[in-house]
Formats: sequence, C-alpha cells, structure tokens
Amino acid sequence: MKKILIVCTMLLSVVSLNSEASDQVLSPKHLKWPFTGMLGSFDKASIQRGFQVYKTICHTCHSLQYLSYRNLEEVGFSAAEVKEIASEFEVSTVDDQGNPTTRKALPSDRFVKPFANEQAARAANGGSIPPDQSLLIKARERGPDYLYSLLTGYTEAPAGEEVPTGKYYNPYFAAHFIAMPPPLQEGILTYEDGTDASVDQMARDVVNFLQWTAEPEMEYRKRIGIKVLLYLSIFTIIFYIAKRRVWSKLDK
Repeated sequence: MKKILIVCTMLLSVVSLNSEASDQVLSPKHLKWPFTGMLGSFDKASIQRGFQVYKTICHTCHSLQYLSYRNLEEVGFSAAEVKEIASEFEVSTVDDQGNPTTRKALPSDRFVKPFANEQAARAANGGSIPPDQSLLIKARERGPDYLYSLLTGYTEAPAGEEVPTGKYYNPYFAAHFIAMPPPLQEGILTYEDGTDASVDQMARDVVNFLQWTAEPEMEYRKRIGIKVLLYLSIFTIIFYIAKRRVWSKLDK
C-alpha cells in the first residue's frame, strides 16, 4: 500500500510540474484569417507578398520540397513571372558526358533547397536542420495563429532568466529558447506592390503563403463540399416528399 501511495505521489508531482511548465507557454493569439470557415478563400495578393517574404528571408534556411515553381501561377503569377522566378535558382544535373553540372531551374522544377544535404544544413544552423515549410502550418494545432505568434513574439527574457548562447527568447515556443533568430525586422524588404512591410504585415502574409502551400486545393475542396451539401439537401427534400406520398396512401 505504501509503495502505491509513493508511486501516486510521484505521478502527481510530474503532472504538476508539466502543468506548471505548460502554463508558462503563451497561447497563440487569435487572429481572423481569410481562409477560415466554409466560405473562406485565399487572399492571393497576400500570398504573393508572402512568397516575397519566403524568398527573401525564409529560403535562406527553409525548403519547400513539395512545391514546384509552376504552382505559383495558381496564386496570380503569370507564366513569364514564374519562369523568371525559377531562373534565379540553379539545379544540379549532368551533361552529355555524364559529368555533374548545373542549369537554371525551370517552372516544372521543385523549389530548390537552400542546402545541398543535411550535413550542410546542420553545419550552417548550429547542428539543427531547419524544418521544411511545405506542411509547416499543419504541424501544430491552430497552425496559422501559432506561426504568426511565434514570428512576432520575440522579446527580452524575464529578469533572472539566462538565455543560452545562440538562443533567443520567445514565450510562444515550447522551450522558450529558440535557435532561429528573429526573422522579421522593420525595413528588411520592400513590397513590390507598395504595401507597408511592417513586421505584422510580413507575418500575416507569410502565414497566408504557407497556408496555401499546405492546402493548395482548399478552395476547390470547399466549392465541391458546398455543391455536395446542396445536392444532398435537394435529394433529402425529394425523398421526404416521396415518403409522405407513399405513407399517405397506406394510411388511407
């Protein structure tokens, strides 16, 4: 009996400590996103700006391995613009003699990774491999809110709390100390469409972009869903009328 009590006490202590730690992690801010809800849709202008943020800032460390350059046409880029964007990058290939060489990327190519291999990625990032961002939004509950909060949540550590070397304090991160430096800074880029590139705006735009990369079929899926619901509603009414007529004859 005593052993059982000791084990229970230890378990309660662990739960209490875990609860205490989780209380210290801030819950993501609640924001209104254009893609939420049954009728939600993508803000293509914001996605284009978000791509500019990704290309300028995020691509130095993070890949988008499931996306091809030609997919950018889905959010309003012209074929000529996509071709120009792709040509800014080099992909590995072989020449006619079988020797390794490079060529300019084509719209049909997947997004070029920032590092040649995992070893290079670790060497450039203090031993850590920056996660691929193709499905990053789906990796967390309330992914858009979490990512926005993380990107805008860097701050000074509370008094008495020592920040490890090479780490940065962010209360929205599970361990509070994150290896990624604050990626968004005022004046780091100028939007091509003239929108003010504030930290808040850049964070919103890159979240919109990454939501699209994770669910490029979202708008089509929602349109099909609405059509299916209308179809089922009509047939429900038809079957209800048919049922009433059949049973009304039997009642007589």
